Amino acid sequence: MKTLLKIVILISAVALLACETVIDPTLQPATPVLVVDAWITNKQEPQVIKLMKTQSYFDNTLPPGVSGATVRVEDSNGKIYTFSESDTEPGAYIWTPAPDEVFGETGLTYTLRISAEGETYTSLTRMGRVPPIDSITFQLQEGNQFVTDLYLAEFWATDPLEPGDTYWIKTYKNSKLLNKPSEISLAYDAGFSRGSNFSGIVFIAPIRTSVNPFDQDKDNNLLSPYVVGDSLYVELHSLSDASFDFLTQVVVQTDRPGGFSELFSTPLANVSTNIKNVNPNGKKAVGFFNVAAVSGLGRKFASLDDVTKKN
Repeated sequence: MKTLLKIVILISAVALLACETVIDPTLQPATPVLVVDAWITNKQEPQVIKLMKTQSYFDNTLPPGVSGATVRVEDSNGKIYTFSESDTEPGAYIWTPAPDEVFGETGLTYTLRISAEGETYTSLTRMGRVPPIDSITFQLQEGNQFVTDLYLAEFWATDPLEPGDTYWIKTYKNSKLLNKPSEISLAYDAGFSRGSNFSGIVFIAPIRTSVNPFDQDKDNNLLSPYVVGDSLYVELHSLSDASFDFLTQVVVQTDRPGGFSELFSTPLANVSTNIKNVNPNGKKAVGFFNVAAVSGLGRKFASLDDVTKKN
């Protein structure tokens, strides 16, 4: 029995060592594809459309920009916005508003047209509406033997009465955008998804509190999202239905914590695109085009007098 036990232990040890073998798969090179990053807003600032090329999976350099393209956007009233290539950043095409001008108008439809490398691509989207953000509040969630006191932020806004509005909630903590996959916050009307019947009400609590970044210290203790002295700026960006679906897919494909749970997660897959080649037999493109109306509000966590106690 002792001999048999030793053999079993030896086999188990070999098996465990085998599990630690590093495998470097050799992937077949893929033909580069045009990537269009065209998320336009009506903020009073230069608007940028970026054209890049896909690259190999293990290539960790910045994607190469595509120069020499013609890029323009036309609205449903016939107004044309011409995007000129940057002198300093290849592949970046910029439209700069006049001092009293913003891009677009809520309710209009916009057509993107790109001519690049002998191909012509188009895309169509509509600028939706956004409600104003009424206020931002801070609350204290008292700690216990497991968690310290947490200072939580919450924004307050009311979705318009008619259904079908979609939003991307962007959060800036101390002027830095929270852009981890887990921090992408989306809303369909005042809820999470189609058919939830949350139109015309205040955004539900999980969306209002999605502006809180949760991090841990080196000892894995949960840190308070905000402390005295922090600033918070929240923006609501309108989305088309297609853009909402695209970003939902991005979250599913990128917010993957790994580990055992990956056995039951959604399989990896390409996300959708609304960039089409006018020639059905021409080269394909990926990426997305959206024109957003934006509302925003900021607040500084100036002192503990700003805090209400959370029940």
